[in-house]
Amino acid sequence: MFETLILILDSTVRLSTPLLLACLAGLYSERSGVVDIGLEGKMLGAAFGAGAVAYVTANAWLGLLAGIGVSVALGLLHGFASISNRGNQIVSGVAINFLAAGLTALLGQTWFRQGGRTPALPEGGRFRDIAWPYAEQLREIPVIGPLYSELLSGHNILVYAGFLAVPLTWWVLFRTRFGLRLRAVGENPAAVDTAGISVAWLRYRAVIACGILCGFAGAYLSIAQGAGFGVNMTAGKGFIALAALIFAKWRPANAMFACLLFGFLDAVSIRMQGQEVPGIGEIPVQFFQALPYILTVILLAGFIGKAVPPKAAGIPYLKERS
Repeated sequence: MFETLILILDSTVRLSTPLLLACLAGLYSERSGVVDIGLEGKMLGAAFGAGAVAYVTANAWLGLLAGIGVSVALGLLHGFASISNRGNQIVSGVAINFLAAGLTALLGQTWFRQGGRTPALPEGGRFRDIAWPYAEQLREIPVIGPLYSELLSGHNILVYAGFLAVPLTWWVLFRTRFGLRLRAVGENPAAVDTAGISVAWLRYRAVIACGILCGFAGAYLSIAQGAGFGVNMTAGKGFIALAALIFAKWRPANAMFACLLFGFLDAVSIRMQGQEVPGIGEIPVQFFQALPYILTVILLAGFIGKAVPPKAAGIPYLKERS
């Protein structure tokens, strides 16, 4: 039972990483007052960019940079529509999702002729798992060995980066001048503007930060967890990350635990596929595959208490003229 639990927790960490990165990305954007439904599209675009460049160059780091670049470009497009032109932020985010879904499939088919997928990545095109010192030697020690060698060791660098981003995000938002201004512009942009600070520039920086983290999330799917890009490989993870953000009430530590919850449920669903349940028999695979989405609906239906977003979220700022 202990070994099974360790394996499930190990899968939980791996499966929750893209959710966590996307959730933190949405945290920056929405704390500034820019609602971002387009997390899914940014992740998908980043996954394609990272997979394509990593395949061509056989270099995972160049793939990561390409994924970040695609995601930031989509974020700036969202910013141009919703910040500069004061368009509807929901509509802009949905448009980015449709754009990414269609464009990645089209370009993938045009460039690689494999049904929209990229070929399997060559050596050097993926981020490999990192073994901590003495992980193999300590593996047989009861309790401590499996925790160290299986749960803590053996993940790729993007997993560690994702979890290190949690305290970093907390520090940026709650211990820096930039974070104070970012939170202020999400609550009362007029007061920030009165203080002589550009509301638009602050929101653009939040959107860029969102794009960078979504780039990490998408790249993780194609060049770390996977071995190439597949059509619609995000499979709704951006929307689950958005649900986790609401569940976490826009706080970094809460976001991590919310994403771990979704990742744990996903890991359990994978582990339970094909297993016999006493008195019930074998439960269909589709039921376990649907569990994360069912939990999303349940949480968003009001079982998380009152989640109050930033007051200016979703409201374009129009500077008053004297």
